[in-house]
Amino acid sequence: MNVLDVGRVKDRVDRIPRRFLPVIATFTVFVLTFGTGSVRYEGFASPQVATNLFVDNAFLIVLAVGMTFVILTGGIDLSVGAVAALSTMIAAATLEAGWPPLAAALAVLASGTALGLLMGLVIHFFDVQPFIVTLAGMFLARGLCFLISVESISITDPVFRELATGTISLGDEVTLTYSVLIALAVVLVAVYVLHLTRFGRTVYAVGGSESSARLMGLPTGRVRVGVYAVSGFCSALGGLLFSLYMLSGYGLHGVGMELDVIAAVVIGGTLLSGGVGYVAGSVAGVLVLGTVQTIISFEGTLSSWWTKIVIGVLLLVFIIFQRMMMRRSG
Repeated sequence: MNVLDVGRVKDRVDRIPRRFLPVIATFTVFVLTFGTGSVRYEGFASPQVATNLFVDNAFLIVLAVGMTFVILTGGIDLSVGAVAALSTMIAAATLEAGWPPLAAALAVLASGTALGLLMGLVIHFFDVQPFIVTLAGMFLARGLCFLISVESISITDPVFRELATGTISLGDEVTLTYSVLIALAVVLVAVYVLHLTRFGRTVYAVGGSESSARLMGLPTGRVRVGVYAVSGFCSALGGLLFSLYMLSGYGLHGVGMELDVIAAVVIGGTLLSGGVGYVAGSVAGVLVLGTVQTIISFEGTLSSWWTKIVIGVLLLVFIIFQRMMMRRSG
């Protein structure tokens, strides 16, 4: 490649809007990581392994969608893992008590949304830092789990078990679960809401500059409360999917899951300061984490703690990358 070709490539890169660069970087990391596994391990590049990235992380994708809404406004939600655990407990306990599956699912979604709405109202009306309020929400949800039961509750309902074990064939012995379809539907709805509705545009405006958004007459307070309700709903739905994945409810489900979700969203290119980010990037961030876990599983000799080490390194790299971008744009 000569100097002229290098210059043309540089011009093309410079023409890419800066806000897309973190997402492109995340997809590049995903391709490189998956490519590395494909070269190193036999069978890694099979369609079923790629499909399993979605099957094993469907609940995490839904949680990441809700977290994206919150972080886009410059907030944070530390309660998502505990709310997901509470959702598994409510689902398991209500089904054990003889509730119809639909009623149990509606109770889970209503509980998660109500808790998210409550945290949003406290943050908005009392002007308390989201970190503190959602930390309190995390302890509240985790405590409610053990009020329901200190033991694990198995889910034996036939409808839930059918949803958990049922698969959709994509041909050539490649299968998807129903949880993946639900997660992808949530992603599509979130993309529509963020980019084609007034609520979504206001989310970006609040994250960019809340004072400017307020001067423009945008309903900033309603949106600040709304994103926590959205996160609560996604946490509850993610908990439902996790209960299908585990077929049980347990108060210790999802411990540390909120950190995985935040890491996936940040690695996906959403700025912690708010205003910049995409749901597609968050999904890519989840796939990166899933690929790292899959590589460690294929290796067989590495401790699962290496997943946390790699995630920590990636998170640090992407935060530094974001800071460099902000300085250059400033």
